[in-house]
Amino acid sequence: MPGLTTALRNEYQQLFDSCQIQPERQTLLNQMAQQMRNGEARYRGVADPLSIPWYVVAVLHAMEGGLDFKRHLHNGDPLTARTVQVPAGRPKQGTPPFSWEDSANDALRLEKYDSWSDWSVPGILYKWEGYNGWGYRSYHPECKTPYLWSMTSHYSRGKYVQDGTWSPTAVSKQVGAAALLRRLAELGVVDAASHAATDKDAKLAEALAKSGGALRYSPSKMLPGALELQQFLNRFPGIFLREDGKLGDRSSEAYLQVFGHYLQGDPRGA
Repeated sequence: MPGLTTALRNEYQQLFDSCQIQPERQTLLNQMAQQMRNGEARYRGVADPLSIPWYVVAVLHAMEGGLDFKRHLHNGDPLTARTVQVPAGRPKQGTPPFSWEDSANDALRLEKYDSWSDWSVPGILYKWEGYNGWGYRSYHPECKTPYLWSMTSHYSRGKYVQDGTWSPTAVSKQVGAAALLRRLAELGVVDAASHAATDKDAKLAEALAKSGGALRYSPSKMLPGALELQQFLNRFPGIFLREDGKLGDRSSEAYLQVFGHYLQGDPRGA
């Protein structure tokens, strides 16, 4: 298992900052994000006592159990018995059927989430990748692990079709954990810290600010230059926009954060 070095931390942050959800997957990601938000109280019931962000547990639940509270967080096996798949025989204590909370607590402690304290984006992605295993990074570094990056701009094909069997053409049909975190960040549900803006960013911001009303609030219609503006805004700390060329509420709020006022035409700026 690799350590979370500075180089690896920077890699995770850069990939997360630049990733975009594949357009055809937006509806699915929205549905899953809403389902996680609906279950926030249950996730907090397990996460808060262990000092883990609730959405870290929620995304693991999506990845391992399909957001089904009748399945073990370890690997998605039914709660009616101890786990059969790896890790098998969990939880060791207690008698089935298990509650989802008891099983989740066991899974998180087994993976030492209770003793981890780095809940930055790189720290989260590191723990998630380790949860699934380091096979992609160790043996197929040309392919970003779909466990994190499936359904984003960083993944197209290549996966283990079974233990030890690699296919360079197979495509993962499972949503990636980073895609879920990215969507939660875009929705403003979680505050995922981005990289700091550079001096070059500041100069670009000044130039855009002087451009007047060339770019306006337009939530339903794509405008020339709007996509470039969203790409630019996404380079600033804490901004996570869907880059679709439509300048709606979230884009206007990001514009306010960078330039000090809403986009022209936004009724909130009247």
